[in-house]
Amino acid sequence: MDPGNLTRVPEFLLLGLSEEPGLQPLLFGLFLSMYLITLLGNLLIILVVSSDSHLHTPMYFFLSNLSWVDICFTSNTIPKILLNIQTQSKAITYAGCITQMYFASLFGVLDDSLLTVMSYDRFVAICHPLHYMVIMNPRLCGLLLLVSWIISVLNSLLQCLMVLRLSFCEGKVEIPHFFCELNQITQLACSDTFLNNIVIYFLTVLLGGGPLAGILYSYFKIVSSIRAIPSAQGKYKAFSTCVSHLLVVSLFYGTILAVYLSSASTHSSQSSATASVFYTVVTPMLNPFIYSLRNRDIKGALKRIFGWWVNNGYSI
Repeated sequence: MDPGNLTRVPEFLLLGLSEEPGLQPLLFGLFLSMYLITLLGNLLIILVVSSDSHLHTPMYFFLSNLSWVDICFTSNTIPKILLNIQTQSKAITYAGCITQMYFASLFGVLDDSLLTVMSYDRFVAICHPLHYMVIMNPRLCGLLLLVSWIISVLNSLLQCLMVLRLSFCEGKVEIPHFFCELNQITQLACSDTFLNNIVIYFLTVLLGGGPLAGILYSYFKIVSSIRAIPSAQGKYKAFSTCVSHLLVVSLFYGTILAVYLSSASTHSSQSSATASVFYTVVTPMLNPFIYSLRNRDIKGALKRIFGWWVNNGYSI
């Protein structure tokens, strides 16, 4: 290919989920509703955890951070979707696309890392209950959070630097997705992407398979410890502390797996984009409901906060 035809294009075109004009108002309302629910639900979790002293424990410390990451994850993509639908424009600048791709990778890996850390927290709580507060001390919790951030930032930085070395053909570059997804951008490059693909596959196995293996090992040990508990009530009480986290993990990895299976089976970028809605939008929206509906501590804290608001309103 003539090198003169290769350039860093000034903008990309996000094709979104559908190009039919009649569906745009429906998509706008759907994404806006999910975004508002995600914001309110996760902000409520953060508010409850930070305001109730009963929830100042390692588990809820990580939960509040997970809620914050979910807010950032969705805020990286949905506002741009809503803006493009509202203005009837699909354009996103080169710099904007790289920035969106960076933060999508950052918060995606951070989400995965926090779920792994939370599984370790549950492992310590059930397998070593007498030493839980000693092991999961504030210093270790802060260190685990810091390491998660460092890994996520370094991964995103490396992925973006690898994309910056690529060249794209002249003209508008159409992305068959609703946000600048790393694999889609790499596939659209006109220059050689062999090294990029190697790095993507290696980091996917390392940062995807590694945490998943850690989560599976933690739950293997948890199940073994629960089986050793003599009473049925004790088993139920121990397992109930893991149900919410287990549901969130299943939802997170299940939706990601669905994306890759959908993409592999249909070879359709449109199908992959539709499936990606589940782990980028639906999962962050459902997490607060899973933790609040299945958790007595959260429900108790919510009752105390709402009760305080009601009493304070009556006193006024």
